[in-house]
Amino acid sequence: MDQDIEKALEFFALYEKLASATQIVNQKFDVAMIEDVLGKISAMHRLAKGVTRFYRNPAEEQRGGGETMISYDLGIPCVPVHSVRFVTRLMSITTMTVYMSPDEEPLTEDEFFRVDLTMRTAMAFISRNRLQVIAEELAFYDDMGFRNVRSYFNYMMWRGQPGGLDGMSAIIYNFRRFSLVNEEFGRDVGDLVMHKHYEYIEGLITQNGIICRLGGDTFVLICENKVLKRVIDYLTEGAVPINSEGDTVNISCYAGVFNIPDGYAINTPNDIMGNIMAAFQVAKIGGQGHIIYYNDSLIADRERAKRVQQMFPEALRKQEFHVFYQPKVNTVTGEICGGEALCRWFRGGKIVPPMDFIPVLEETSDICKLDFYMLDKVCSDIRRWLDEGRRVVRISVNLSRRHMLNEHLLENIMEIIERHNVPHKYIEIELTETTTDVEFRDLQRVVCGLQAQNIYTSVDDFGMGYSSLNLIRVIPWNVLKVDRTFLPLDDEESSSIRSIMFRHVVAMTKEMGLECIVEGVETPAQLKTLKDNHCEQAQGFLFDRPLPVEEFEKRLDMQRYSIDI
Repeated sequence: MDQDIEKALEFFALYEKLASATQIVNQKFDVAMIEDVLGKISAMHRLAKGVTRFYRNPAEEQRGGGETMISYDLGIPCVPVHSVRFVTRLMSITTMTVYMSPDEEPLTEDEFFRVDLTMRTAMAFISRNRLQVIAEELAFYDDMGFRNVRSYFNYMMWRGQPGGLDGMSAIIYNFRRFSLVNEEFGRDVGDLVMHKHYEYIEGLITQNGIICRLGGDTFVLICENKVLKRVIDYLTEGAVPINSEGDTVNISCYAGVFNIPDGYAINTPNDIMGNIMAAFQVAKIGGQGHIIYYNDSLIADRERAKRVQQMFPEALRKQEFHVFYQPKVNTVTGEICGGEALCRWFRGGKIVPPMDFIPVLEETSDICKLDFYMLDKVCSDIRRWLDEGRRVVRISVNLSRRHMLNEHLLENIMEIIERHNVPHKYIEIELTETTTDVEFRDLQRVVCGLQAQNIYTSVDDFGMGYSSLNLIRVIPWNVLKVDRTFLPLDDEESSSIRSIMFRHVVAMTKEMGLECIVEGVETPAQLKTLKDNHCEQAQGFLFDRPLPVEEFEKRLDMQRYSIDI
């Protein structure tokens, strides 16, 4: 009897230690101590092993998933002697099973009571502990296992005191054309690429920073400036492995970056978010690079952009946008052989510079509305010239890259042209080179569709975009418009790299049967360069600036420009 009492007292001393350690909410649990107590209680009752399993839901239990925790194991053959199953209100499930060697005496009634009490106490602790982990995951992680925006806000509030973010930078970014990965490799590979990318960034920024997913393929991160260059280099172009054979997917990003000043204090996490978002929007517009660093002028630029976007619908309705025509000139005869339609915005008696509104409209589908408006006005002018018996030349109209994803683009173009009954030979659609492989495919689809309708097509700014030689090899253009950066300067040697490239681009274009026109011709020396290289079309200030329609009509009536050099 004395031994039984002594054993009981020893048990309740251990149990009290277990209970006190597992009942205090928000305590930092001493897991090693708890496992030690459970091991001593198990040994006291001749148990060989104790196994706990936690399931987040009944479905996980049915398919044999969940977590398995072994708190005690002698490593000998044993059989189960008692199991307890506990279900929470949130339908998570905890089970515990204890085992004994078949050679051991069965548990007495008192021993069974003590073992059962210990199991239920331990299970309550485990259930509560795991639910706390789940609650944290639900609050601070998304359904793909990435830290979410709450994690970012939580981090910023902890670090957002003066000096807490010294020597750090914030970045918001997303993948450029990530849908291509999903289309070519499947969604599973797309998810794998995203996880691998996330893990690599985590490795770069370490625990001193944080990376969170805002949704889709958009992420925000905070990192130390000493690793910023490595992070930016990876966002500019990073190779992500997708299998054990070494195959990779190249990923590049649009990103807005804010170098956080020393002593910077935030009132809300949105203080920094607003700055990186402003830079990010500029990056997505394009024209200034895909990685943009925040500065104070960006906010002013965004305010101006908002005003333009607000004014645009009314301006379009009032027809404040006018078509100006810049002549294209035959370098042999001096005759006008075409014209380019350019947009000019007159508001309140003043002209709004194109660079103040075109890039802004490029951010949204508004640029598409303006392009169709311009095409409509051009077709109206051509129809009037034909009806008046005037001399008519082919007019080129620029289309934004925004149109490329429009499945009904060809129908939209043809509806405008046919409504004005304009012969197709008088219309040329100018398209700018693309910067990615995906945009290249869209461009190919559109150009081939226009060709099928006998609409002339030209590639604008040749030499500035994606894979220029492949561009003219695969796509059936009519006209190649050489960017002015290829045109040699007045005093440039014929042996210079630019002169050599210019000669070969012109020769290649002519040999391929394409029309070749050079824009930005401003001096007689440049005109002579064109003539010497047998480039028969030119456009630039040497002949005329963009002209109002009335002035352009006078030029059409004129016999020719003087091209004496």
